[in-house]
Amino acid sequence: MDRGNHSVVSEFVFLGLTNSWEIQLFLLLFSSVFYVASMTGNILIVFSVTTDPHLHSPMYFLLASLSFIDLGACSVTSPKMIYDLFRKHKLISFGGCLTQIFFIHVIGGVEMVLLIAMAFDRYVAICKPLHYQTIMSPRMCVVFLAAAWALGVSHSLFQLVFIVNLPFCGPNVLDSFYCDLPRLLQLACRDTYRLQFMVTVNSGFICVGSFFILVISYIFVLFTVWKHSSAGSSKVLTTLSAHITVVLLFFGPAMFVYRWPHPNSQMDKFLAIFDACLTPFLNPVIYTFRNKEMKAAMKRVCKQLVVYRKIS
Repeated sequence: MDRGNHSVVSEFVFLGLTNSWEIQLFLLLFSSVFYVASMTGNILIVFSVTTDPHLHSPMYFLLASLSFIDLGACSVTSPKMIYDLFRKHKLISFGGCLTQIFFIHVIGGVEMVLLIAMAFDRYVAICKPLHYQTIMSPRMCVVFLAAAWALGVSHSLFQLVFIVNLPFCGPNVLDSFYCDLPRLLQLACRDTYRLQFMVTVNSGFICVGSFFILVISYIFVLFTVWKHSSAGSSKVLTTLSAHITVVLLFFGPAMFVYRWPHPNSQMDKFLAIFDACLTPFLNPVIYTFRNKEMKAAMKRVCKQLVVYRKIS
């Protein structure tokens, strides 16, 4: 279709989550509380791991990296959603929409690789304890982090290639509270069936592939723990249960949203809220709730902050 014969869309309109004032008020309180809690918890983890020498190990390095990514995960869509809840006209510019899509996919790609790295770290620690320091060296941790960012950025750029040159010449209403790539493709002034299929295959392959790698890794680890059960098994199982819970929380909504075909479902919206507000909050809670070292380090950091505040 000739783009010159149509007005070019410069902004998109969000329909939001609901028109009920009661539900909007609930969502405002829910989203605001969990956004602040997510930011506070993840900043505290990053700061604790960075400043406390007791936490300078591969496991905590990867945990701090995950918390840093979660800071982005709860900041890409949540502030805009909270700001728009009681606005009549919920608008986002075309450039803002592309930026949101870019960071959503970067964060998703990075987090998948970090979860795989954390599973590998636990596999080496439990199945090959004598070689742990050699395998999980600082260099290996940096390699994992670099690979995570490389995959996240390349995956996101690959997604943007599909839409940056698409003609958007008429419809500009998105039945969502953020720029969702599958829904955005449906607004283009041309047939995007193949593009939607390629986007779903690309995201689905990475998501499902990463999930199966994690499942296989944890099966090996759990089998090793069961085979060599000892007094320390309960502590190991507690750590593993935290990792597995985070994996399910992350991949559950992602695999639902990017399944094929993609219907216009209210469930997608509320899974997106869960992914944007609740998951970044639950990650620090799950990882630190039964971790004595992490809780002790966070207490030391809080005490230092209190002392510093009194002095200043």
